Amino acid sequence: MVFAAPNQALARAEEVLGSDPSPLHASVAHQVIGIWQRDWGDMRIALDHLRRARDLAARSESADREADVLAALGVALVHAGRTRQGLAALERGVEVGSGHTRARVLFRRAYASWVLGHHRAALEDVRRAVPVLRQADDVIWTARALTLRATVHLALGAVERADADFTAAEALWDTTGQEHDKADAVESRGLAAYRSGDIPAALRLLDEAQERYAKLGTPTFMLTVRRCEVLMAAGLAPEALAEADAAIKVLDGIGGQSTLKAELLLAAARAARLAGDAHTAIARADMAVRLFAGQRRTWWETHARLVLIEARVAAGRGSGRLVAEAAAVADRLASFGAPAAPEASLLAGRIALDLGWREDAQRHLEVAARSRHSGPPLARMTGWAAQALWARALGSDRRVLEACRRGLDVLDDHRTTLGASELRARATAQGAELAGLAARASLASGGPRQLLVWSERWRATVLSAPPTRPPADPSLLSDLTAYREIAARAEAARMEGRPVPALEREQRRLEREIRSRTLHMRGDAPGDGYRFDPRRLLEQLGDDVRLVELAVVGGRVQVLLCGQGRVRRFEGGLLADAEREAEHVQAGLRRLAHPGAEARLPVVEAAGRHLEELLLGPAAARLGSGPVVVVPPGRLHRVPWALLPSLRERVFSVSPSSSSWLRARDTVPPTGARQVLVRGPGLATGGAEVPELAGRYGSATVLEYDDARVPRVLEELDGAALAHIAAHGAFRADSPLFSSLRMADGPLIVHDFERLDRSPYRIILSCCDTARFASVGADELLGLVTALLPLGTAGVVACSAPVNDEAVVPLMLALHKGLSSGLSLAEALRDARGALPGDSVHRATGWAFSAFGAA
Repeated sequence: MVFAAPNQALARAEEVLGSDPSPLHASVAHQVIGIWQRDWGDMRIALDHLRRARDLAARSESADREADVLAALGVALVHAGRTRQGLAALERGVEVGSGHTRARVLFRRAYASWVLGHHRAALEDVRRAVPVLRQADDVIWTARALTLRATVHLALGAVERADADFTAAEALWDTTGQEHDKADAVESRGLAAYRSGDIPAALRLLDEAQERYAKLGTPTFMLTVRRCEVLMAAGLAPEALAEADAAIKVLDGIGGQSTLKAELLLAAARAARLAGDAHTAIARADMAVRLFAGQRRTWWETHARLVLIEARVAAGRGSGRLVAEAAAVADRLASFGAPAAPEASLLAGRIALDLGWREDAQRHLEVAARSRHSGPPLARMTGWAAQALWARALGSDRRVLEACRRGLDVLDDHRTTLGASELRARATAQGAELAGLAARASLASGGPRQLLVWSERWRATVLSAPPTRPPADPSLLSDLTAYREIAARAEAARMEGRPVPALEREQRRLEREIRSRTLHMRGDAPGDGYRFDPRRLLEQLGDDVRLVELAVVGGRVQVLLCGQGRVRRFEGGLLADAEREAEHVQAGLRRLAHPGAEARLPVVEAAGRHLEELLLGPAAARLGSGPVVVVPPGRLHRVPWALLPSLRERVFSVSPSSSSWLRARDTVPPTGARQVLVRGPGLATGGAEVPELAGRYGSATVLEYDDARVPRVLEELDGAALAHIAAHGAFRADSPLFSSLRMADGPLIVHDFERLDRSPYRIILSCCDTARFASVGADELLGLVTALLPLGTAGVVACSAPVNDEAVVPLMLALHKGLSSGLSLAEALRDARGALPGDSVHRATGWAFSAFGAA
């Protein structure tokens, strides 16, 4: 029962011990308690009960009973870090047991070998156990053995063999009542999905396993280790670090398995390194190395050493000694048949290159490059990165670009399997090095046009195709409705000064549920094979329009000015300086939003001039007199472009990429001219522009008061030609897809917009912070505006800073006046700024709004 109904089994065992049992029965009861404590409780208590079970088994004069207890004790000793004693107990169990029992002991010894990283020994013991278990018609233990064999195959990279064993085991589990083992089988299938590159399926299966374990009331430390692996592969390293550290704290609190603590420390170290926290990674990896070494787990220790070396290099500690250490780790991983071996060779080669050790670098990089043609996507990416690095060392820009192209193609294929826009955006981080190498090679040997092509190759890729529509899942819809209700109640309580911790906890729980369900979505369409063509861009720009694409190479802004049939390159300032200046400008605009800050106006205008020098350099004087399209990198999304002197009186729009501008330009308006005006609650002006706009448009659908509820708003927005939403906006830097607009029944979030069949052709968001984004991945942006652009919206007007609500009203009325006369959003916004009074509040309000897209 201990793996079917663990807590019931524990209670029954304690009942047996209270009934003056025979040595045989007492041995069984102590073993059950020992197993329960071993897997879900205190290892000291577990070892005490298992030793008593062993002694009672010897008194019972049953050799098979003694062998069975020795196997359970051996596994516990291994988990406690007492490897030598554990293996001795397992060896003794194999000697004492016979037939069917001996096969069960062999299975447990195989499990211990897997924990220790002795994969070939594990496979040998399972190979000997499975036929005996099958012959005895022992369904449960046969299924366990097949599951273990599949898990070992995965560790060795044999995914197809693992799939076959998992499938066979699952068919057997369906005939049993072993609920914990069934949950473990689902967890293992999640691991298999991850190793085969299917991240959404892996997350779905691991979450299903979590639900099964929760019903049994058992902790899930191994599940956490595996979930952290998947989260890291999905680009969610900070979440993985938080989960691993939380699990370590719980494990320490109950005195749990030392082996699991070491694995959790390794997961935390990897996550910290990927999250850019090198010092935390070093601390966690060093602890993991020490624990693994003490547990005699060489396979695991070697993986932990790889992470430790990577973290030290990230902290700037590259040295000749680290080259030797990385090479030794690579050799050892290769001897184990571990899929991480190419990663270690790449690391050794990279350090050697930095030290100028060309022969060593060539040797290691050539070994790493062998992985580029086979294996999971990230292993192939490693191989192409090695190929590109060595080509750069040889001075062959052509070969650098070819390797980068092939590597990014691999990652493109991987991203199309991801349905959630968040996962697709974060996955691009894995191609950042290749994109950077290609950009540097283009700058060194290619013309401006080639640099433009590579700048576009890995920019705003999440906008290249609509996200997969969330499924018509009743549970997801229920969670979204409950989330709105709880969020609305929490907001009302805050306004009344009442405490809200319980509501906030429930809101966070629902956020986790909604996010989890959306991350399970698998991409439903392959990539369309689109490749950016600079000739088409120049044709669409014609002679009047200029497009300014800002590329960042080596930390410096490169200005690519496109128009009049050619691409010219100019050099701007340092990206870090521009980011700092943009933050200063944002702070200035916040001050100017309030009356009485007029003295700050000259300071903000001077900062705008300095920002232009950093961002546009000499190109600012060559923009011509026509419209301009600005294509900034993700890290410059906070720039209020209208503040730059060369753009202040000009028609201009902003686009995340040249490709997305072309797509927006090609977007066909919907038939009819349906307008939707939405007014949310709690606005300082009451959304004063909406009633006047309603009178101006006549036939527009107006949603306000109780009509402005999320389901009705979404229904009316779907397929509209023009939407104007006056509602409080809230940007969530911690979880950008929960950025929201406040409606009568609660927040309208990005996840809601993604349910639209087609978002409005033009949309105007007249509230604060609607043009704020989270910069993630290589050069991706997540937020309200970027959620709308792939869904059919060709143009958006939104705000990147807090603004004065009163001053927004005349700006919006002037904007719509221009639209009514046939102007584009960018043209109407330029004219609306010019129509405002000249005081600092109105000028700052105009600067804070930008037009995005091409409508």
